[in-house]
Amino acid sequence: MDVTSMIQKVPSAQNRDRWIYLFSVLLLCLKISILYKWGFQISVQSFWEAILLEFTTLGSLLAIFSLGFLSKRHRTKIFFTIHLLLTAILYGNVLYYRFYIDFVTVPVLFQFKNVGGLSQSTLELIKFYDVFLFLDVILLFIMAKHRLFKQYSLSIPKKVGKTVIPFLIIVPILLSCFFHSGFWNQSYDKELIVKSLGLYYYHMFDIYQNSKSSMKSVLADGSEVKEIERYVKKKREHDPLSELHGVAKGKNVIVIFLESTQEFVMDREIDGQEITPFLNEFKKESLYFPNFYHQTAQGKTSDAEFILDNSLYPLSGGSVFVRRTNNHFVALPEILKQHQYYSASFHGNDAFFWNREIAYQTFGYDRFFSKEDYDVTEENSINYGLKDIDFFKQSLPYLSQLPEPYYAKFLTLTNHFPFLLDPEDQLISAPETEQNMVNRYFTTVRYEDEAIKNFFDDIKQSDIYDNSIFVLFGDHYGISKSYNDALGEVLGYQITPKDDMELQKVPLFIHIPGIKGQEVTTVGGQMDLRATILDLLGISEPEEALSFGKSLLTHDKNRFVAFRDGSFTTNKYSYIEHTCYSKKTGKKVKRNFCSPYFSDIQKELNYSDKVINGDLLRFLE
Repeated sequence: MDVTSMIQKVPSAQNRDRWIYLFSVLLLCLKISILYKWGFQISVQSFWEAILLEFTTLGSLLAIFSLGFLSKRHRTKIFFTIHLLLTAILYGNVLYYRFYIDFVTVPVLFQFKNVGGLSQSTLELIKFYDVFLFLDVILLFIMAKHRLFKQYSLSIPKKVGKTVIPFLIIVPILLSCFFHSGFWNQSYDKELIVKSLGLYYYHMFDIYQNSKSSMKSVLADGSEVKEIERYVKKKREHDPLSELHGVAKGKNVIVIFLESTQEFVMDREIDGQEITPFLNEFKKESLYFPNFYHQTAQGKTSDAEFILDNSLYPLSGGSVFVRRTNNHFVALPEILKQHQYYSASFHGNDAFFWNREIAYQTFGYDRFFSKEDYDVTEENSINYGLKDIDFFKQSLPYLSQLPEPYYAKFLTLTNHFPFLLDPEDQLISAPETEQNMVNRYFTTVRYEDEAIKNFFDDIKQSDIYDNSIFVLFGDHYGISKSYNDALGEVLGYQITPKDDMELQKVPLFIHIPGIKGQEVTTVGGQMDLRATILDLLGISEPEEALSFGKSLLTHDKNRFVAFRDGSFTTNKYSYIEHTCYSKKTGKKVKRNFCSPYFSDIQKELNYSDKVINGDLLRFLE
């Protein structure tokens, strides 16, 4: 094809539209390609996979911008508007990925108001160099305004318009569907979908998936639940009773969510000062689980609550608390209610945050103590709500009035991203990395530790202590891998992809007064927490509950911890970013060491989605 046949020195006002179309596609494609590598860290396994990613992206942009040609007027304005909109979508993904290491989904947009909207957390993610992401928008505006290429006529031969452009739009998608056919069955792996379809086709696929899932509840007839029920029963059928089965029978259950607390803070010092002095001692008189992982997704703390209460996986997009509160669940409060337990949740933030007020009613909680139940002032609150020390102090009178036995859940707040703390509350010096957010994290963890200490000092003065068991665990990560360089400075080693799995560990303490403390090395996750609590209480899972967890106090050599993106870990191997690692050596090993788990991982994630999206538990009542 002769280039001179496309560019001629013939002035034409209509050519501006074609130039803007061409540059809109090319500039945006270049920007996205750079972000695939440096912003989203998309891992490609081969040269051809990289080429395919580029062409699916190019094809999606050609298709989207071609919509402008449907109009005979104002095409330049339409192309510019499309470019601006796609840039906004791209930047939204950049900001979201910086903390969540995930791509935006439709449910996240719909739950925006439920998670506080724009806040200090969002501002923390904006960087000064983000301005470079909008340079192409400025350039395009100047081109359109001043008609920089008005002296050149850009003519597109009919052959190109009818064959080449459709070829670039359709063929890459067909090839991608052939080479990455697995993404249809692994819709939980959003990186695989982006790698297969490109970012913008991913969003279209996401819209399709969510439209389909919204219909599943209507179309479900209960036939699918039998297959899932057989799988769950088979998974549990040979489980022995643990040595501690029923040791806490009839006792109150007090659960404390350690906001954003990761396991690496335990027994660590900053400038000779312990980050968690109380918890370091507390674990010696508790059952402590050093190989316990969070399994949350986009719902973060609300996901941790959902997993604990239901022993189901969170959704890959959005939060069950927002999307599926009309479902029927067999949640922990409902199970304990059958054994005369009263259930309450305590949280120093607004009741509507993460739609908790509605979700708690669905799960069977009897009482929700939220912000309106506390005396919250500018002095005793920061960031997302009531400071932890005041939160526990004001909660104790409420706790002492609950009818026994009870299940009480406390959600701490101070150690929440972006980890803000008043100077008078800083009890430890901060590390001095280049990332202030990382530095602040360790000071808010230290404050949280002090709040827990004060809570136990107070509760030991009452009758509550001896008649209760205490479960404390980290709800999700605090520092995402976007900050690995700074975190590596504090930890003393360079963080590699294989280390990312170990950084998903969160501390778990189960404190039973009168029971000697010990370290339980079982590899497990939040999915197993409900089964562990019921084991200690001597209560069996009801028949109408489809739960995927197993008590952490029982031995199972085939145990695994699955994550929402399809990665997983066992006692010997970890599978992350489509690579298998030996946990003993830390080195890559052949994929077949991890492959025996692939089938069950995929089954559990898909089964859990079917239970939630189809509201299948209603058929087991």
